[in-house]
Amino acid sequence: MSVSRPRVGEDLWPLLGLTLLAAALRLPTLGLQSLWYDEAFTPVHVLHASLGATLRAVVHSENTPPLWYVLEWGVTRVLGTGEVALRLLSALAGVATVPVVWAIGRELSGRRAAMIGAALVASSPLFVWYSQEARAYALFVLLLALTVLCFLRAEREPTPRRLAAFALSGSLALLSHYFAVFMLIPMALWLLLDHTGDRTAEDAGARLPAVLGALGALTAVGLALIPLVVAQGGHGTQWIGRWALSARIEAIPQYYLTGASGAPLGRGVQALVGLIVLAGLAVTLWPRAHGGLEGREREGAGIVLAIGACGVLIPLALALFGADYLAPRNLVGAMVPLTAGLAVLLGARGTGMWGMVLGVLLAVAFLALSVDVNLSPRLQRGDWRGVARVLRGGAPDRVITTVELGAAPLEHYLPPLHNLARGASVRVSEIDETGYAPLRVGAGEPPVPGFRLAERRDVHGLTVYRFRSASPRVASEARLRGAVITLAHPEVLVPGSRP
Repeated sequence: MSVSRPRVGEDLWPLLGLTLLAAALRLPTLGLQSLWYDEAFTPVHVLHASLGATLRAVVHSENTPPLWYVLEWGVTRVLGTGEVALRLLSALAGVATVPVVWAIGRELSGRRAAMIGAALVASSPLFVWYSQEARAYALFVLLLALTVLCFLRAEREPTPRRLAAFALSGSLALLSHYFAVFMLIPMALWLLLDHTGDRTAEDAGARLPAVLGALGALTAVGLALIPLVVAQGGHGTQWIGRWALSARIEAIPQYYLTGASGAPLGRGVQALVGLIVLAGLAVTLWPRAHGGLEGREREGAGIVLAIGACGVLIPLALALFGADYLAPRNLVGAMVPLTAGLAVLLGARGTGMWGMVLGVLLAVAFLALSVDVNLSPRLQRGDWRGVARVLRGGAPDRVITTVELGAAPLEHYLPPLHNLARGASVRVSEIDETGYAPLRVGAGEPPVPGFRLAERRDVHGLTVYRFRSASPRVASEARLRGAVITLAHPEVLVPGSRP
């Protein structure tokens, strides 16, 4: 696939502007939202004073490769474990993805595709959301984008250096998220089969050892991760099976169009954004647009769309055959090549100005949705930090009942807390119940005789009941667990200084 050389001066100012837009959407609001369960679980249960202890925790309590945790451990040793510090690595990765996607667009088609792709990634509510989450997804997106870029360059000029760059970036992507393998497979096959027909037999023979070396290095990294995969055993993925597969499939386009938290916006908003995408495809494929795509554009779009499709369809096929780890968040890496392919289609020369207009319109819609998340608590993560503020200063002999999703955030914001042992009893003068709708029948009634309701608070959709007794009373763990106000997996937390 031959491409024209980019002109640095021509690209500098629009690329700088889009990168600054990405930074403005990610960095200033890093601490706006509370940590949710997965984010809080990291500092509470995974990150330890020593790197060795952290890596052991990754093996026994996580289901993701170790790269992000190693980097996060280094960041938190310096900056602490506040919201901004925990999310900073993801935010920087999200900002860095914009120039990488710009370069992908340049490789695939040209400046128009580069501008549209970078604008969509900078403003996308999906990419902004995971750039502000203290988990591995934003790093995965960056490294997968870098892998796609290195692949395209190696496909064009398969020199040992470019193939080594592809192997290195692909290995890092695989070390950030296991789902990288589903997109590495088509890239590896493409390089192995060598679809460029203008090379001589001598050139093809010379490139084969370098290709095999790069793919061998990737394979070695993948094989080295197998013992870790087995040891982790899918920790914390049980929720996937409890979410109907049909609903997860339906959520995939919703995630892309309106973001990970966009469901409350309704199908109308999702359909409106989707119509912009469909209009762009219609303009591209409209017969009067001289066939829509030139040869270079057609090949570039086909390559990245095939990579993205494999990133979605292979996990879907595995789910249908019983290896079900299909969750929309795990597919966020696949949205990079799919976005690049969409940018090529919208930026095709045959679309004239209409492709650019629709690309800008889609980016503006994405931008509006990303801003709306910052303005609307209903689109944000559960405000467990606000719940902790309500509960701060409670009686020293108290117990907190909550759901599983609230346990790690409350442990993070109200240290020291720990789970009350099964079958144990505790003497308390205060019982605090936390949860969310739909509430259990009887919520608001004293969970133990002798207690009275002292306060009820709503915190952006989360509910807090505080019960107090004039004198300490004994409450069993089983009774407290059964009184959790939400019909979900219950947790019972007590101050860490208690036995």
